[in-house]
Amino acid sequence: MAVASITDLPVTRGYSGPDQPDDDLLRACVHCGMCLPSCPTYRMTGQEASSPRGRLWMMKSVADGTLDLLDPAFDEQMYQCLNCRACEAVCPSGVHYGPLVEAARAQLEQHRPRPVWQRAAREILIGWLFGEANRMRGLVAATRAYQRSGLQALVRRAGLARMVGMADLEEMLPPVAARSLVPGQERWRASVATDRVMLFNTCMMGTVFADVNRAAGRVMARNGCDVDVPAGQQCCGALQVHAGMLGPARDLARRNIDAFEAADPDGTAPIVLTAAGCGAALKEYGFLLKDDPGYAARAERFSARVRDVTEWLASTGIVAPDRPYPVTVTYQEPCHLAHAQRLTAEPRQVLAAIPGLRLIEMAESSLCCGSAGIYNIIRRPMANDLGDRKAAHAARTGAEVVVTANPGCAMQLRTSLGRAGSPQRIMHIVEVLDAAYGDEPESAAPLASGTPGAMPGAVV
Repeated sequence: MAVASITDLPVTRGYSGPDQPDDDLLRACVHCGMCLPSCPTYRMTGQEASSPRGRLWMMKSVADGTLDLLDPAFDEQMYQCLNCRACEAVCPSGVHYGPLVEAARAQLEQHRPRPVWQRAAREILIGWLFGEANRMRGLVAATRAYQRSGLQALVRRAGLARMVGMADLEEMLPPVAARSLVPGQERWRASVATDRVMLFNTCMMGTVFADVNRAAGRVMARNGCDVDVPAGQQCCGALQVHAGMLGPARDLARRNIDAFEAADPDGTAPIVLTAAGCGAALKEYGFLLKDDPGYAARAERFSARVRDVTEWLASTGIVAPDRPYPVTVTYQEPCHLAHAQRLTAEPRQVLAAIPGLRLIEMAESSLCCGSAGIYNIIRRPMANDLGDRKAAHAARTGAEVVVTANPGCAMQLRTSLGRAGSPQRIMHIVEVLDAAYGDEPESAAPLASGTPGAMPGAVV
């Protein structure tokens, strides 16, 4: 049976059901327009509707009943938004824009029809695959085999991906780490520990970019910290939140809170992670679960412990490498680090602690690169335009390395720089610091669990 077009549906006035945009948050906007220059989609289109102010006006119009919830223009604008949160960072009224657009998407997903194949794809890819860490590790293992078996090279030579319309997606695949970091199976010990942290693994950083998380473990051990990776942790839920799937996101949040409480019953160890988007999601668990009587207070305590790795390093005092690391870098600011978490000085403090390193600032460093979760998959034209813009700015610096702090940004920049023919390499900021430290310390020497005579400080 054919699914009705959105234009054939009866008028749907106002919001209904769970997860409605908060009216007080909506009315906080005074429509001053300070957000317009910071908005990537407004910068690219010049259209008022494609600005935070325009989208907030549409959200309020739906709430007031003067705009149909299922109006195609409303649907388009809620999903054209990258949810980069740049508007929040400059808003004089303090409008909490992110939860508003996420709630608007949740309303759309509750009330609008989707073709069966779209609903199935969302449930499988976002709900099922990212809903269990073991499934994600299985997919990444298959991707690793695809790359290392020579099949990827064959597919590219034969142009097979282009024949089936998947060339853009295939080109985005970064080299996958040789092995995933499985929570509960590795930890790092400082030779003299003054602190203990819990590493939040994340689905991408613990699999595709697992070596970045291992670098973070070594770096924190170098800085006098014991590092554990608690078992039982799952995806942070950011993709589900951004897709309007707030129920599955809450389920993941509860599982993560349970896992970290079990690993640290006292609740005193910081929860550190290397993915900016995931960090922003974890810091908002308190808001996500505010109406859950069993988890609201626990979520607030959990969120208060979350630290980006650059934030943690800057707050504890970075142990400087003891030899120069002569490299020229430029820094691309992940949106959810700069805008959602408001961390802009801390990454630069980490880079400044490395002797011999030269930082050249790029233009529009904090303008979104177009990654935005799966935005660069489902809205490629806008994502490519933003990625190419960012790649051009990076290339103009002449830096050898483009540094970032988020996996989606790394993948987007790698693809955009490759399309531009740039030889610049992409590195996570902890990879740069880890490389500057040089040889792995004893605290990072791999030892089997339970090895007799294992030294304190071994990764187990």
